[in-house]
Parts: sequence; structure tokens; C-alpha cells
Amino acid sequence: MAQIKERFRAFFRNRWLVFVASMWVQSCSGIGYLFGSISPVIKSTMGYNQRQIAMLGVAKDLGDSIGFIAGSLCEVLPIWAILCIGVVQNFVGYGLVWLIVTQKLPALPLWVLCISIFVGTNGETYFNTGALVSCVQNFPKSRGPIVGILKGFAGLSGAILTQIYTMINSSNQATLILMIAVWPTLVILSLMFVIRPVGGHRQVRPSDNSSFMFTYSVCLILAAYLLAILFLEDFVDLSQTIITTLVVLLIIVILLPIIVPVILVFFSERRTPEETLLLDPSRQESSKSEKEESEVIFSEVEDEKPAEVESLPALERQKRIAHLQAKLFQAAAEGAVRVKRKKGPRRGEDFTLLQALVKADFWLIFFSLVLASGSGVTVIDNLGQICQSLGYSDTHIFVSMISIWNFLGRVGGGYFSEVIIRNYAYPRPVLMALVQVIMAFGLFYYAMGWPGAIYVVTVLIGLGYGANWAIVPAAVSELFGLKSFGALYNFLTLASPAGSLIFSGVIASGIYDYEAEKQASLKQQILGPLMDDDSLSCDGIICYSLTCAIMSGLCVIAVVLSMIVVYRTKSVYAQLYGKLHA
Repeated sequence: MAQIKERFRAFFRNRWLVFVASMWVQSCSGIGYLFGSISPVIKSTMGYNQRQIAMLGVAKDLGDSIGFIAGSLCEVLPIWAILCIGVVQNFVGYGLVWLIVTQKLPALPLWVLCISIFVGTNGETYFNTGALVSCVQNFPKSRGPIVGILKGFAGLSGAILTQIYTMINSSNQATLILMIAVWPTLVILSLMFVIRPVGGHRQVRPSDNSSFMFTYSVCLILAAYLLAILFLEDFVDLSQTIITTLVVLLIIVILLPIIVPVILVFFSERRTPEETLLLDPSRQESSKSEKEESEVIFSEVEDEKPAEVESLPALERQKRIAHLQAKLFQAAAEGAVRVKRKKGPRRGEDFTLLQALVKADFWLIFFSLVLASGSGVTVIDNLGQICQSLGYSDTHIFVSMISIWNFLGRVGGGYFSEVIIRNYAYPRPVLMALVQVIMAFGLFYYAMGWPGAIYVVTVLIGLGYGANWAIVPAAVSELFGLKSFGALYNFLTLASPAGSLIFSGVIASGIYDYEAEKQASLKQQILGPLMDDDSLSCDGIICYSLTCAIMSGLCVIAVVLSMIVVYRTKSVYAQLYGKLHA
């Protein structure tokens, strides 16, 4: 009995359990991606024009991205408290939106709806921050895969929640808003005490690679299964019983990764030395002090090595640095060297947010993200109207499709960026530049009105936008450290609303309304006076082609900024990962 209790205690302290629970939280926390599904019902029920819907979209993006409080609270509050704050915001915010849209409350002005959507979506920043901070600390040597998978599940949540909504089979589309308020609340309340740092960096096992490969396999199966469901729903008239069965199977696939921590804890005979260390506080303190001393000496090597060392061949450079390091260790042991610290940290060490804000690399990443992520979120927010302008009545299919490709982009971005740094010690942002090229092409394809434009832009924008949000957090944690990762990450998330405020709130909505007024005027000349609703709609590729052309050019600028970061950080990544490649 005692052994069973010990196993269960080890199970709840296992970093893979925390990771899997975080995946489940993320799978229902990307509520902002459903705005394209709920905006048409809000527009028709409230009688808004496209500019007013764009204002709601900007409020949603601001709520999804302003996470300063969440990032700061992570350093003083336990993770369960962070998640609980997010739950309250999500439930209250979207619950109020549902009451307004269903007219259970008296008609309220637009600004009230904006505040409600802001508050509800802001809860997502607490979910993301709690999950990411816990797992990045538990898996510091696997940041790319961890960030990619977690952010991937957040991106996929739109498709998952849409399928659960189809199972409910409500005739009232506003029910989706109610589900957004209730479903994440129930899931996260049940998991919030599991998600936390558990000293996972000392639970490294040789089986970790196979565990990641199993998780990646589940991710691919999940994406393929969702795509198959979408095609079935699009081409076949499915009965409600079949839809319910498909959704139950979907939930089972989402639950599959729990197999990893179960096998590691209950079917593993021996505990690794690292896990033994985790349970021994005195050895933890000893290990911690040794690690700190090693980090100090590494910094001293960087300060003392001659400039010409960098120009030597790799083998000779490694010998010179090892010799210098050995001398410094000996001198430190004899008390002859007191490590001098620079006034500010070096790239690769721990920065505070204020220290990062004076670094050019940080701002280059930020503005590159403003242009690329702002373009991506503009397409996501306006996808409902884009589909309607092209004559598609069921926008849920395309919202789910972009969610799935968003997921694949994040998972793939995390995986391939990790391959780049592990195998070649090359800066992670080079993949960021590559996916921004893909986004620029997708937007240009739509702007030209070529065949299948809606499918191409859905796939490529989903992939590119998702990959950006897998690559950037991992790169920032490498360049500016983990100590203030929550604050750094949440500052960078401001890039999406900053871009959306201009691209969606001004450019896209302005062009859409202009084209809608032109079409309404032409119809009035031909057919006579029209209904008010007709004057608010725009039909055809022209509604968004110019907007996509502008954003394509902005993504090209983002590529240039990302390549500047690559050039500036080559030496940093060579220091961080060069020894692995050597």
C-alpha cells in the first residue's frame, strides 16, 4: 500500500502529467479564434456594420494579448490562482456577451460589448501564461517542442469547440457564445491544481525523446481526424448520432497523451538519478549552487576570452575556451577570482522586461511579429465575412480549417526550429522568416483572385501565423532567459492587437465598407431602394483583395526584420548550442 501511495505522489509530481494537463487546458482556451464564428450572429442580431464588428475584433485581440498582469502575478502567486483568475474573467465576460446578444438584457451600447469581449478573452492570457510558464520551467531543454505543442493546442481549440458545438445541435447560433463561457470554465477548474512547476528539469529520462514522438504522433492523428470530420460534414449529411460518436472519439484522442505519465510512473521499475535528486532537498541545494557557479564561470569566460578566438577554427576555438575555463575554475577554487558581473545581462542570460526593452533584438522581433501576426489575426478575425463575401454560407468549416492548420503550424514550428538549433546551432528566428514568406505568398494569392483562393489563404495563413507563435516564445526564452519569461511573453503578445488595430480596424474594415457602399449604390440604381441590411454587405473577392495585397507587402518587411535578428544572434546561438553540434 505504501508503494502505491508513493507511486501516486510521484504521478502528481511528474512533469509529463503537468504537460498533458496543460495541453488539455490549452485545447479549450483559444477562445479568441472562434470570433470568426460568433461575429456573424453578433452582427445580424445587433445590427452592426463591418467597422463596428472590427472594433469588437480589436477588443478581442487586446484582451487576448494584454497579459502584463498575468505575467507579473506568475512571480508572486501560485499557478492555480492565475488559472482561477482567468476562469472568472472568461465566464463573466462571455456570459455577459451571451446575455446581450440573446437580448436577455436590455439593449446596451457597443462599448459595453467591447469591454465584455475584452474581459472574457483576457482570461485566455492567464490560461496561456500559467501553462507555458509551468511547462517551460519543467522542460528547459525542450522549449521548442513544448511551446509548439502547447500553443498548437490553443490554436486547435477553435476546431475542437466547434465540433463540441455541433454535437449540442442547437438551432440558436448564440449558444456557441454560451459554450465559450462554460466549457473552458469546467475544464480548467478541474485541472488548475495539477499545472505547476515541479522541478521537471531534474526528471530527465532517456525515454523523453520517445515520449515526445508519441505526443507528436497524437497531434498529427488529431489534426488528420479533425480534417476528416470537416470533409465528412461538408460533403455528407450526417445524422446527429454519428456526429455525437465522432465527437466522443475526438475527445478520446485528446485524452491519449495521458498514457505517457502513466507508463513512466506506474510501469517503470527504476527511478533515474535525476528523479532521486528531485526528492532530496539537500542534494537539490547542492546541485543548485554548483549550477550557479558553473553559470558564473561561463559568463566570466565570455568576458575574458580574446576577441580573436571567434575567428579560429571550431576545434581550436573549443580548446582555447576549455583551457580558459579550466584556469578560471582553478582560480575561483583558490579564491583568486571573484566573478565580476556586468551591469546588465548578456543575451542568453536572464533579463527583466525593462532590461529587454532596451535591446534592439527584442524590438526587431516585436515589430516583425506586429506585421506578420497582425496580418494573420486580421484574416482570422474577418474569416466569417471573407467566406460570406465569396458566397459560402457555412463559415464554421473554414474557421475550423484555419484552426487545424494553425495547430499544425505551431507544432511544426516548434519541432523544426528545435531541429535547426540542435543540429546546426543556427538561430531559431530563421524559421520565423521562412513562415513569414509563406504568409506573404498566401495573402498575395488571395489578392490576385486565383482559383481556390479561400482554401489557399486559410491553409497558408493558418500555418504561418501558428508557426510564429511557436518560434517566438522559445527564441525569446533563449535570448532573454526564463526568469521573467511570463512578462516577456505577454509583452510580445501585444503585437497581435497592435497589428490588428491598424490592419483590421482601419484598413480591412474601411475597404470593406467602401466596397459595400459602392455595391449598394449600384444595386439601388438598378433595382431601386434596398433594405438596410443589403447596404452593409459586400460580395466578391474585391472586398478583401486590396487588404490582402497590403498585408502581403507588410509580411515581406517582416521577413527582412527577422533576418536581421538572425544575423545579429548567430554568435549567441553558436555559444548556446554549438557544443551540441560539435
